[in-house]
Amino acid sequence: MAVIGTVKEIWRYPVKSMRGERLDQCMIGDKGLVGDRGWAVRDDTVREIRSGRTMPGLLDCSATYLTEPRDEPYPAAMITLPDGTQLASDSGEINGRLSELVGKPVSVWPIVPPEDAEHYRRLPVDEESLRREFAREPGEPIPDLNQFPEILMKYVSVPGTYFDVTPVQLLTTSSLAFMRSRNPDADWSTLRFRPNILIDTGEDPELIENTWLGKTIRLGEAELACDAPSPRCAITIHSQGDVIARDPSILRTIVKDADQNLGLYCNVGTTGVIRIGDEITLVT
Repeated sequence: MAVIGTVKEIWRYPVKSMRGERLDQCMIGDKGLVGDRGWAVRDDTVREIRSGRTMPGLLDCSATYLTEPRDEPYPAAMITLPDGTQLASDSGEINGRLSELVGKPVSVWPIVPPEDAEHYRRLPVDEESLRREFAREPGEPIPDLNQFPEILMKYVSVPGTYFDVTPVQLLTTSSLAFMRSRNPDADWSTLRFRPNILIDTGEDPELIENTWLGKTIRLGEAELACDAPSPRCAITIHSQGDVIARDPSILRTIVKDADQNLGLYCNVGTTGVIRIGDEITLVT
């Protein structure tokens, strides 16, 4: 099998929509990187799990595990607020501090059992709300949600998880080079796009991962099914503390020059450990 790239970066996000932690290696289980999106923030007014699309202040926070997660329930994550204050995700103070940050009552939740389906309920969506979440300007297309599992029309995530679509998202250096060639003045940092895995495919500008759709790739001990493109949303344009500056041109370029997609959503075919430097091959 031909080598199509190597693992350049591995990212895990202990709290959904907060900045995550860069790892040297990680176990990929049935639900993706073990510990990824182990916690999430709920809008307590409407009782719905939310993300940085509607609460961009979450992106100004970061989170890391102090104890390496093994199995659910995952340990508490340490959340660093914009002012440098650090609080555990299960502390008595964190809900109040995050509510002040985002300007509405919120609370931090661990993953709850899938049987508690009401916890994952999605509020009704219409074109106007989708345009806000995906930050589309008049005349720009909104993603075709029919390409994703039907269950996501009813729930914000597959019950028992906090992933937007699938357990793993990947991106390549080639696609970032392509976007940079279209908008060289923008900051095309990996952090904007929150992949779990950045694959080094060289610097030739090409949306190379699009050719992997419908195929399976092997990296380290794991295998991933490349099942869907990743439509980009408002998160890509928001600032992230003093690390990433706000830049609406990022999304305008993706919509115009990449058919509004960047990266792939993947499901886990075979579990196993992945490490920086692992070769990646096409299986099918």
